[in-house]
Amino acid sequence: MAFAQSINGGLRRIPAWTIYIVGVIYAGWEFWRALNQMGPYLVEPINVLERSYGEVALILLVAGLAVTPLRKWSGVNLIKFRRAIGVTAFFYVLAHFLVFAILDVQSVSRVWEEIVKRPYVTVGMASFLMLIPLAVTSNNPSIRKMGAGAWRKLHKLAYPAAVLGTIHYLWLVKGFQLEPIIYCVVVLGLIATRYVPWERQRQPA
Repeated sequence: MAFAQSINGGLRRIPAWTIYIVGVIYAGWEFWRALNQMGPYLVEPINVLERSYGEVALILLVAGLAVTPLRKWSGVNLIKFRRAIGVTAFFYVLAHFLVFAILDVQSVSRVWEEIVKRPYVTVGMASFLMLIPLAVTSNNPSIRKMGAGAWRKLHKLAYPAAVLGTIHYLWLVKGFQLEPIIYCVVVLGLIATRYVPWERQRQPA
């Protein structure tokens, strides 16, 4: 517990808005690298950028789901960062979609065709649509207007959105790859912890 308290003490000195700043800077850096075909962007920069933004979004969704279990199990408290993590995750999902729609398929009609024709695009779009109301209501005025109970119920959409995001990734890759399977297992595991009693039974002496 002392270790967790020391970590929490350090985290208190870090403002939550730094996550937004780092997220925007990293997105801009990756876009600039893709624009100049540097590093992994030497071949098919649009496709690589699209996947890069999507993977960061998935990492942030996992991080957001991990905040509560981490606090319950280890005492490390990242609650103050959860909103910033979620909004930044949506920012990357939006960037992922815009690269796909504007730079890749380059047509509204083709975007619709891809959604209808390709299952991995269908589930990816479903995940994106679920995250929109969460991003829009991730502010204190929305909590006051909706009420805390209704707001919490709405934000449980993060669970199916994260699951669909991992399915989107799983279907997107070609052949057997371990990484999307790991994401899928981790997301399902983090969601499952919501339904496990936290209080441990005391063992008799």
